[in-house]
Amino acid sequence: MSEIHQILPAAHAGPLSDADLETLYAYPDPGTAPYVAVNFVSSADGAVEVEGRSAGLSTAPDRTVLRLGTDLADVVLVAAGTATAEGFTGVHPDERMADRRRRSGLAEVPVTAVVTSSGRSLDPSSPVLTDTLVPTVVLTCAAVDDDLQKRWTDAGADVVLTGDAAVDLDAAVAELGRRGLHRVNCMGGPALFGGLAGAGLVDELRLTVAPFLVSGEAGRIARGATLDPARLELLSVVTGDDTLLVRYRVAAAS
Repeated sequence: MSEIHQILPAAHAGPLSDADLETLYAYPDPGTAPYVAVNFVSSADGAVEVEGRSAGLSTAPDRTVLRLGTDLADVVLVAAGTATAEGFTGVHPDERMADRRRRSGLAEVPVTAVVTSSGRSLDPSSPVLTDTLVPTVVLTCAAVDDDLQKRWTDAGADVVLTGDAAVDLDAAVAELGRRGLHRVNCMGGPALFGGLAGAGLVDELRLTVAPFLVSGEAGRIARGATLDPARLELLSVVTGDDTLLVRYRVAAAS
């Protein structure tokens, strides 16, 4: 992998060591509410997928910072459709992750939390439920068939109802906080990001602009109801392998 350099803030411009990147991408100390960082990769022309998956857009620097987000998180939050399309499993720490988590005083394994209002895209045999070291939390709603909920539970999941006809994202994020899962690494997809943004629940956007042109009909990083434009504060920009990795803080609604 090519060396990663910081561009902004200019006062810290220069090459970044692994320790520097770890510091840059660390979550703030836990407050009273969870801190939600959303990760996305897009092509230079705004596509978020190639043949239905984001993997075709990822570069080595993107994978490095994406991994950091999980290594330092309490919980990986993902929509069921994204978990299925991208082949998610639970997190299986390697030696590097284990060391980072020990040094940061974190639990050995971050929890995975899957969001689904319909249940249709979360098969009970899905690896995100069955290939895990700690139980996956399924954040769903009362409208989902009781039998399907039972099959998720039988597969090892911890099923939590956070709404009636659809998942209440405020309640879902609050439930993570109630469990002490304050450092939230959200991996999408676009509808979940749009819902979290619309509810004012996103604290940070971690966006990789990958050096590709895709064209076609690929979607955007956020999808849902139109928002009054939310102001973003640029926190940092780093680059490597022709890739830009940008961090924005989402301003609180006035």
